Amino acid sequence: MPAEALAATGTSTMEITVSKFELLRELTATQGVVERKTTIPILSNYLFEAGGDRLSLTATDLDLSLRTSCAAKVKKEGSCTIPARKLHDYVKLLPDAEITIKLLENHWVSIRCGRSNTKMVGMARSNFPTLPVFPTASTVKIPAQVLRNMIAKTGFAIASEESRYTLNGALMVLKPESITMVATDGHRLAHIERGGEKFEGISGEMKTLIPKKCMDELRSLLDSTDAEEIDFAKDESTLFFRIGNRLLTSRQLTGQFPNYEAVLPKDNSRSVNLEGGELGAAIARVAQFADERSRAVRLKLEKGEVKLSASSTETGESEDSIETSYQGDSLTIGFNANYIIDFLKAVGAGDVKLELKDAQSAGQLRPAEGEDYKYRYIVMPMRI
Repeated sequence: MPAEALAATGTSTMEITVSKFELLRELTATQGVVERKTTIPILSNYLFEAGGDRLSLTATDLDLSLRTSCAAKVKKEGSCTIPARKLHDYVKLLPDAEITIKLLENHWVSIRCGRSNTKMVGMARSNFPTLPVFPTASTVKIPAQVLRNMIAKTGFAIASEESRYTLNGALMVLKPESITMVATDGHRLAHIERGGEKFEGISGEMKTLIPKKCMDELRSLLDSTDAEEIDFAKDESTLFFRIGNRLLTSRQLTGQFPNYEAVLPKDNSRSVNLEGGELGAAIARVAQFADERSRAVRLKLEKGEVKLSASSTETGESEDSIETSYQGDSLTIGFNANYIIDFLKAVGAGDVKLELKDAQSAGQLRPAEGEDYKYRYIVMPMRI
């Protein structure tokens, strides 16, 4: 009798043996998706489904779901649900040995490992939400490291305020030979583009809004995969990312992403090259004395140097300066220190270019060296 039929008759059984190492790896991968504070109790549970020689695990918060699997010795095929947080914390503490998981009466689940024997209170499998199925039709293959790099360079600029709904995600634009990702919170914008790729099955351009929580999950899944490519697909309401044996699905954000091309500076003619590490250290020092709410730091471009300063009535004032080869007119502009530090963390070591027009216009930062990626970061100035 197939597992589905068993589940339907209510006599569902399940018994499997799985290695602690394999199980813990998958439990850890899904922790970010499990709802911590939920009014729907089943969302705090994993769905376990055993069949063939695999155990598949699913976690969902209704907006985002992650389905993953590992090898298992399946004695009896079937399914059950288990409290996710508790199971993860318990399995972490077990010795490195085989774990036997068995479904008992009334949705209780028995977990045995060596001399440890535990019973956990599960819930009915029928309560677990049904999840969207990967649409096989129009799948696009995206290089895993390219996507990972783009998320790292833009994800931090996504708005966290719920009110700006369409800004609670990043825009991904796929064209036949390029991929672009843009994120903004209205005060700053990160834009990265990579050409020279080949995306089969894309004609014109395919625009997708990816929610922030999905971006965060994608990043941690891409950090831990050795897959070279991932499969991306979408239907009317859902995004699908298949990374190795893990499938992440996310509800799409609807609405219009702002016209970001209108904000990209055209004539920032004053340009200064700075060493990223030096700039980051100077800003971090000066920002200790910035106003706590605005985090404003003043940058003053002068011949041969950039002066950084900040002051507040509570803490005092601080000034630092960096030697540069700048020879243009002097200009003073204010920026939120955190925004600049976020960018410097994202680019890592190396020189950066700061490009300005005047004290009222957005500044642009980018890596000084031309690379495979066109990366630019636009920051609105602050009144100082």
